[in-house]
Amino acid sequence: MRRIVLVPLSVLGLLTVPLLAAPSAGATGTAGEPPAAVPGVDTAAPDSPAVPDQWRSYWVDAFNEGVQNPALVGRLVEDALAVNANALVVQISRRWDCFCNRSLYPRTDAAIDPAPYDPLDEVIRQAREAGLEVHAWINVNTLWNSATPPRSPEHAFNRHGPTAEGDDRWLNRRVDGTELIGANSYIDPGHPAAVDHIVEAARGLVREYDLDGINLDYIRHPDGGTVGRGDWGYNDVSLARFRAATGRADTPHPADEEWTDWRRDQVTGLVRRLYLELWEEDPTVRLSVNAITYGHGPGVTGGWETSRPYTEVLQDWAGWLEEGIVDTVVAMNYKRQWMPDQAAMFAEWSEFLADHQAGRQTVNGPALYLNPVAESVEQARIALAPTASGNTVAGWSGYSYANPSSVHVGGTPADRAAEREALARALTTGPEAPLAGRAGVPRMEWRERPTDGHLAGTVALRDGTPVDGARVTARPLGRTGGADGELDARTDGSGRFGLVHLPVGRYLVTLEPPAGTIGPRTAVVRVTAGGVTAADFTRLLPRR
Repeated sequence: MRRIVLVPLSVLGLLTVPLLAAPSAGATGTAGEPPAAVPGVDTAAPDSPAVPDQWRSYWVDAFNEGVQNPALVGRLVEDALAVNANALVVQISRRWDCFCNRSLYPRTDAAIDPAPYDPLDEVIRQAREAGLEVHAWINVNTLWNSATPPRSPEHAFNRHGPTAEGDDRWLNRRVDGTELIGANSYIDPGHPAAVDHIVEAARGLVREYDLDGINLDYIRHPDGGTVGRGDWGYNDVSLARFRAATGRADTPHPADEEWTDWRRDQVTGLVRRLYLELWEEDPTVRLSVNAITYGHGPGVTGGWETSRPYTEVLQDWAGWLEEGIVDTVVAMNYKRQWMPDQAAMFAEWSEFLADHQAGRQTVNGPALYLNPVAESVEQARIALAPTASGNTVAGWSGYSYANPSSVHVGGTPADRAAEREALARALTTGPEAPLAGRAGVPRMEWRERPTDGHLAGTVALRDGTPVDGARVTARPLGRTGGADGELDARTDGSGRFGLVHLPVGRYLVTLEPPAGTIGPRTAVVRVTAGGVTAADFTRLLPRR
């Protein structure tokens, strides 16, 4: 991740932006202050105080204007600087397509400038010159949303969607057999081949582009549930894996606790694997997730494990923070401040976010499109204010750049641009402006100055067949910084396992041999600071 010195805005040669078609209401999505600081680069005058650390970003959706041509990217950068942002969270993959040229996901069918134009390259180029970080926003489990299939024969919808059969069918399925909600289709995170594809696509983006981060959206099951539990996850491959893991032969009810826990674990396993494999690719890249905040906060509902994100869409983002498998949670705290009940929800989730960061970072993300400018400014103040415990979140992210207020959602780009200017003025000027002055993106000490390391590996037969659900334990040997007892992990459907943030030192790694196999069962490895140590068991043989 390169650090580039800021240049004046005038150097960018920003152009007048052409108007695009008006967006749908459900789509996501004045200068004068100096550009935001870039972590690691001192842009302040010698005698000026250092800027504070506070994440500030727009979510930039790809369903509306923002990255379709270089001129729009220029306006985006200018508007980000006007709100004193220091990062852009740019939707690069909407439905397993890519607003880029170098990706496992095929180039999007959306109306963008023709190749060789690469929207992601252009965003990175212009954002770097202005001192803004770029985080590639990827929709993880949303496959397609149109009755017209994607043009590319390589798109997963064409290869693994409604026309695929057997193990090649990756579609998520409800308990009643439904796979499509309107034209919307989803991927089941319990399908190993789909998980492999997601991980390799994310790794490829980090490999090919100079990104500051990967931002995961829709890293969960779809909405809709029975008796407070999600109805999704019934792909045939997922069901077969669950039955093999538990010895059961039935099709569990959505409220079945063992089934619910297993499905939630598959989502968590995907996040853990992405964390480790992206760390292997580039340990400086931040992994962030867009987190659900449905309903009232955990402090009102009886705790995190009774909250709707945890029970309905099986997204354990608070647990991900505690385990340390995400760097930043960007919470989708989408509430209408002008409705008292939703205003209370916003405050409840804001408190939870600030008080439950577990040594990582949370960013409060209000829905600009649900509120007039004045209410969005009020929410920004609430979002960034200390809690009763004295804790504050790491920053603010506005949803979204394309629809900066509720006044002109679905209106013309010119109307929405005027609202964006009004929002920027209100957020950045005046004695109580919540985003006044510059700020730097908060640093990640656990990445920049690591004192611990990670362990990952694969369990497979000699012919390459992965072993699903194998138990692997790691026991510290000698002085290892205070680790006590054994740590254990289970392999996923691809035979992969991982343990994160272990004290440095030597470990005895032991495989509990799967039934009917013989082969290597132990290995001694050394975990190093900032490293991902491999411990593979890939030469197992069936017992004769």
